Amino acid sequence: MKSLSLMAVLFFGMLFSNNSFAQSEQKDTIKVWGNCGSCKKKIEKAAKSAGAQTAVWDADTHQLIATYKTDKTSNLKIQEAIAKVGYDTQDFAADNDTYNSLPGCCQYERKVTTGNENMKCCADSNCTKDEKGCNAKGCCKDKGCCKH
Repeated sequence: MKSLSLMAVLFFGMLFSNNSFAQSEQKDTIKVWGNCGSCKKKIEKAAKSAGAQTAVWDADTHQLIATYKTDKTSNLKIQEAIAKVGYDTQDFAADNDTYNSLPGCCQYERKVTTGNENMKCCADSNCTKDEKGCNAKGCCKDKGCCKH
């Protein structure tokens, strides 16, 4: 009887410990501007370098479908990596110099930018925001979105 009880305790212990270590998988659709097959390769590679398990970009719809483990990366980290290689996303604008260095076939009509306009770069910060939406303690100034 003791061995049966011990086995039951071990079974339930393993069952609950496995659930506590389970990784949550997320699937997101992200708007990414670009034009061609070369863009597709760079966008997908950048997304994967930021931790996406899968990344498939469609040139016609400008939609990237990315899956990732939430304990490894985030939607914003993936978008930031894509912007760093020259492509605007729904929440990040690529640096003008990086965009201008893209081949002509990869350059697309951009919305007017005044530099690095990362709208949500501080969104996943635990810091408080001031009236401009910037981090009041300066925690995210290094990301370029808060220019005090």
